[in-house]
Amino acid sequence: MNIIVCMKQVPASSNVKVDPVSGSLIRNSADTKTNPYDLYALEVALRIKEQVGGSVTVLTMGPDSAKEMIQDAYAMGADRGVILSDRKFAGSDVLATSYTISQGIRMLGGADLIICGKQTTDGDTAQIGPATAEHLTIPHAAWVKEICAADEDGLTIRQEFTDTTQVSRMNYPCLITVDKDIMVPRLPSYRLKKATADKEVEIYSFNDLPDKDLTRCGHIGSPTSVERMFPPEGKAARTMVEGNAKEQAKAIAEVLKKKRIIA
Repeated sequence: MNIIVCMKQVPASSNVKVDPVSGSLIRNSADTKTNPYDLYALEVALRIKEQVGGSVTVLTMGPDSAKEMIQDAYAMGADRGVILSDRKFAGSDVLATSYTISQGIRMLGGADLIICGKQTTDGDTAQIGPATAEHLTIPHAAWVKEICAADEDGLTIRQEFTDTTQVSRMNYPCLITVDKDIMVPRLPSYRLKKATADKEVEIYSFNDLPDKDLTRCGHIGSPTSVERMFPPEGKAARTMVEGNAKEQAKAIAEVLKKKRIIA
């Protein structure tokens, strides 16, 4: 059983700067953390490994500083860590990112099961997982709330939508994205942290990918364009009303009518 978990480092605070020209985040490697949703994905992978057997590989696209995230994953029980790192990947939108990740998965020989977090806290598109599955032409299910059963042939999963609950059986190979609270992520093990302190983190570049097509990577391969970036304008307005309760209520109603909030 070969399981790949797609993970990402994201800004650790809301104080994020954006390049006004490219529209890309200006990332400070010293102020990053593991995307919280990805910890649930890793926990699901480790539970399935414990039940069915096999190995868990963590795959990420980003700078070499992602090694710290991989080391934490080792301390939780991951078997292998891979970083796709190249300046040619910079500025990737959802399409280019998912294509690069799919190429990384192909480079690794594919997987029986690919697990992603529902979304990242910096992009919030919730599209990388499904888009990656489409590039790989494999079945996928998003927003999985529960793994009902797992065996050597496939998974039975439960998804919850706005007013519908769906239970499905998926055979391998397939991809799922998991929602928060599907399982409680374990804490890194001190014993594993010591044992894996010198464990290799594999780093691959654009030239290692099966398809070396620059038109599908980075800024060049990203059809999404940002016309303008600007901070929101902060305009605070205040209206004072006087009188007794009845007079105040009437005055407030008149203000709301002028703003067309009420008829």
